[in-house]
Amino acid sequence: MAAGITFMDTIIHYLPIIAVLAVFAERMREVSTKRETVQGKTQEKLTFNLFMFCGVAIVAGGIAEYLLLGLDFWWPTFVIGLPMSIASFVIRRSAIRALGRFWSLHVEMREGHEFVQTGPFAHARHPVYFSMILELFGIGLMLNAWFTLAGVFAIFIPTMLTRVRIEEHALVEKFGDAYRAYMKTTSAIIPCGCRKK
Repeated sequence: MAAGITFMDTIIHYLPIIAVLAVFAERMREVSTKRETVQGKTQEKLTFNLFMFCGVAIVAGGIAEYLLLGLDFWWPTFVIGLPMSIASFVIRRSAIRALGRFWSLHVEMREGHEFVQTGPFAHARHPVYFSMILELFGIGLMLNAWFTLAGVFAIFIPTMLTRVRIEEHALVEKFGDAYRAYMKTTSAIIPCGCRKK
């Protein structure tokens, strides 16, 4: 260990990496959790694969940027990024509970599919994508990995918008005017505290 650098300095330097790996491990556990769901026909897989790529890229690329550029731990971005990542899990798990047996990682319409407007769906039509934005941004902030963050969002944003368009089409086809009315009163991704008139 170099002179003047204490064990605590080393721990603090690697704290963003430790936190990001913990977030990633919990996310992978969440994705692999078996749930009692109704199976349906998957309409497309590309956006799911791109979402997974973005998740791995922000972690691997962010850690590489942090280490290769010799970045330092910076409290302001860490204390913003960590709560953002934690909030992403709270929002996503609330959405999973609200959807219950109709939750899916893919675009699927199932037999007896229910139109859910409770939980986070009362404030946004696609709260899970908002949670993903928080998670990616939170990880980028914790690591101060601005180049990686910009690259990941260059892929994530168009992927998310494409996915929303696919989902909205499927939901309008399934629920018709009820979903169209919901679209007029509820924001798409960023939660709103009140319904639009």
